[in-house]
This record gives sequence, structure tokens and C-alpha cells, in this order.
Amino acid sequence: MQEIRIGENEGGQRMDKFLRKFMPLAPVSFFYKMLRKKNITLNGKKAQGNEILSIGDVVSFYLADETIGGFRQKEIKTAEYEKAYDSLEGIRVVYEDRHILIMNKPSGILSQKADERELSLNEWMIGYLLRQKAVSIQQLATYKPSVCNRLDRNTQGLVIGAKSLAGSQKMQELISSRGIRKFYRLFVKGQVAKEETLEGFLQKDEQSNKVRLIRKGETGSYIQTRYYPIRQFEDRTLVEAELVTGKPHQIRLHMASIGHPLLGDYKYGDRKWNDLYQKQYGINSQLLCACRLVFPEMEAPFEALNERTVEISLPEEFQKLMK
Repeated sequence: MQEIRIGENEGGQRMDKFLRKFMPLAPVSFFYKMLRKKNITLNGKKAQGNEILSIGDVVSFYLADETIGGFRQKEIKTAEYEKAYDSLEGIRVVYEDRHILIMNKPSGILSQKADERELSLNEWMIGYLLRQKAVSIQQLATYKPSVCNRLDRNTQGLVIGAKSLAGSQKMQELISSRGIRKFYRLFVKGQVAKEETLEGFLQKDEQSNKVRLIRKGETGSYIQTRYYPIRQFEDRTLVEAELVTGKPHQIRLHMASIGHPLLGDYKYGDRKWNDLYQKQYGINSQLLCACRLVFPEMEAPFEALNERTVEISLPEEFQKLMK
């Protein structure tokens, strides 16, 4: 027999979901059979599997250790997380509490890996939490911290990570409802003179990893970008853009569509103009920085984020072009 006392990172989810995390190699039918036979109980009583677990609940397994072990994942190896934490340079934690942390991701690092051989901010974050003893190897079996929003590999800036299940659920709720305001700084070609709001419908081509604007009524996602000039230079403008909706390449596509492509953006921008800056300043990718997050009114246990603004300074590449 084994007993699991539900903690902060297990509470708030359905019991059957917790069971699948605890014994991921077991078929779903196994859990319901064991629940019917009372070989798996909740607080000493028969359970259906659809109960919402609370902190302090006790899930009991009247099963042989060999049975439980056979359905558990192999021992979680931390080498990947340690390697990411030691080898990915320039990542900084700019805010942290019990439930979330906010990191400044440098250009050139993935938010989440697309290939098993890669390392990303996600692995770095788990490595960081292990080093800080904010999470244990055992806890990773039933809840694995993860980034909540993504930036392109070559976009620098603020990425939110959830340390707890409650943090993950709250951040996903805010992101999907557009409750967190997200601001970017970027250099664009030409002179931007006034604030504007751009709207449209975006469609992605998975093969080319490019997006395009389409007419309303076609299959696509609605996008909205608000932008305004910060400072004008001879052939470029420093712009701040608010990502009202959050779709891949949205800012890059929207600005290029009105004749103000991002500096360094070879996918949607002006190659000849980019080449000039590449030669003079060594700029090889789009100058786009997710520089500020503004949170809405927040209640406990997230009161530390109540109407809070988290902001970072612009990276060195921006500073050079502002002199």
C-alpha cells in the first residue's frame, strides 16, 4: 500500500488526471477498474475519479509496489535540466514568488524546445528551480513547471513561467482572456509619426513557417496590434507596440504590411536595408524585445502581482542604435 498526500501542486485538479500523472504508463481503464474495486481510494472512501482534489487529501493505493512501479515513469533524470542551467547563458530571473517567475530570455534561445536534442528556456527554468531547491525530483513526477507564453527564438524579453499548478492555471487564464498587457520595443524602417491600431486575419503556412494576412471570412486568426513612435532617427523609428492578440510573427507581419518592416527581419523585411545594418552593426536577426508586462487586478494568492508592471531595459543592440 502507498499513500499520497495532496500538496499545492496536485490540488485543484481532477483525481483521474492526477492518477494519469502519477502512473503515466497505466491504461485509463486500469484506474477506473481500481477505483470501482476500491483499490484506489480518496480519503479512505470510494471515489469516481472526477473529484477535484484539495490540498491535504489522501489518495491511497492498495496495490503491490511492483504494480505501481511498473506503471510509473522511469526515474526522472535531471542531467538535461542541469545542462540547460549551466550552458544557456544570459537568462535572468526578474520576478519570482511562490507561484510564478518571470525571466528575461536573450535572443537565440528557444522558449520551448521543438526537438528532443535541443535545450530551451523551459529546461533552464526547471534546472534553476532544482538548484534553488524550490522543487524536488519527486515533485516533478506529478507537476513539471513550464513556461506559459512563448517568444520566437530571436526575440528577446519577458517570459512567464509557472512554478505551481495554481500559477499555471491562473497565467493560462489571464493569457487566454488577454488580461496581461504585453508591450514590445522594436526598430522599424522609415518614419512613424503617430499611434495606430492594426487589425486583420492571420494564416500560417506550417511548411515555410511564415504567416500572411488574409481577408475576413477565410480560415485564419484575428489579430490586433497597437503601436506608437518613441523616437525617430534618419531612416528608422523606435516604436513601442502592444500585442493585443498573441499570434506567431504578428508584429513582424503587421509592421511589414504597412511599409515599416522590423530592422533585422529577413523573413518579412527589407533585405537590402537589413544588409546595411548587418554590415555596420552586426545585426543578424529582428530587433524585437518583449520589454514590459502589465498585470490586472489580482486577488490572493496572487496579490503580489496586483496591477504590477514588470519591465526590463533594452538590450545592447538597441542601445547602440539610440546613440
